[in-house]
Amino acid sequence: MPAEAAVTPNYQGPLAGTVVVDLSRALAGPHAAMMLGDLGARVVKVETPDGGDDTRGWGPPFVDPARGECESTYFLSANRNKESIALDLKSENGCRTLTALIARADVLIENFRTGVMDRLGFPMERLAEINPGLVVLSISGFGHDGPEGGRAGYDQIAQGEAGLMSLTGSSPDDPQRVGVPIADLLAGVHGAFGILAALREREVTGRGQVVRTSLLASVVGVHAFQGTRWTVAGEIGEAQGNHHPSICPYGLFPTADGAVQIAVGSEGLWKRFCAGFWIDPDTHGMATNPERVENRKKVNELVEAVFGAYGTEELLTKLEATGVPAGKVRNLREVYEWEQTRSQGLLVDVDHRTLGRLTIPGPPLRFFDPDGSEVTRTAHRPPPVLGADGEEIMKWLGEQGNESSDGTRVDRSHV
Repeated sequence: MPAEAAVTPNYQGPLAGTVVVDLSRALAGPHAAMMLGDLGARVVKVETPDGGDDTRGWGPPFVDPARGECESTYFLSANRNKESIALDLKSENGCRTLTALIARADVLIENFRTGVMDRLGFPMERLAEINPGLVVLSISGFGHDGPEGGRAGYDQIAQGEAGLMSLTGSSPDDPQRVGVPIADLLAGVHGAFGILAALREREVTGRGQVVRTSLLASVVGVHAFQGTRWTVAGEIGEAQGNHHPSICPYGLFPTADGAVQIAVGSEGLWKRFCAGFWIDPDTHGMATNPERVENRKKVNELVEAVFGAYGTEELLTKLEATGVPAGKVRNLREVYEWEQTRSQGLLVDVDHRTLGRLTIPGPPLRFFDPDGSEVTRTAHRPPPVLGADGEEIMKWLGEQGNESSDGTRVDRSHV
């Protein structure tokens, strides 16, 4: 945090007191649940006793496999600020415990294939019967209905089917996926947003509701100008590498020893850029942005010729002095060692039950009182060990821990 920011200690977050039952696995649902946990909700992650969330085995890399107690870094990325209970939902005891959790919850998150909740004995009608105020987030691959409703969805498949890969890559013949599972992550973000809206409406109506989103919807929902480019203008966007399709110059350009990105996003910036590098802003074919887009090859060649005379750091200094937005391409080591990243609270330290002290990426939101005092939550729970919180959760449910976290009876007569 910045040194000048006064941080309120022990702040629990705006969702403190909200209970979330997380039945989801992999990434979209867990990411939504983690967002709510970051905001202070109590998130109970329900996992299968035989290995838990699939992502616990998604690796390498794994942390500390030599000790026999290991976790995948994938799982660690999506499950901070949660508790874990392992339940066999095909057993009578497991279903009874889940019913008790649902009765106490404000939110339930699931991303099973369509129909699985029904087969487990928890159709939406039953959930509403157990808890009329329950908000349910249901995430699917391609939607819950429609001609391909219920189709299984994985991130990269969704990126391709939803058009994102056609816009990403060096050329139309080089479709590329985004380097993180962006369809999953966006579905989680949209899902969390929908949950908060439904909780707000519940304050008025007293009733819960079902929020649905999908990987398909999450990507189509962020097509932005590429969407209206087709629906309004009838143009099909294509991959253009590291240059913006509608603004020029805007992209990645080589320097004498690396590369720099610039964003000349207005005519005023174009004039500043030209003044800084002794270019005539009214050069034929470059006077306006539409002209520059039309003559992109000519403009880019000019910029490359100018930038080739500078080293990266020297050029960044000059661009900053000129007032043109610019930056370099950092690898993740450089990002997480960057003081600006740390200053924004984007790294948090947690004490993991088996792995010890870990530094993991943190939540992207900060909160401030009107007087400027920061009230961002600073204490976070580590991603949970499978079933580690089962006994505590059972006691909280008022069942005195008479069942183990896998739903079997436990003889405590000797205790």
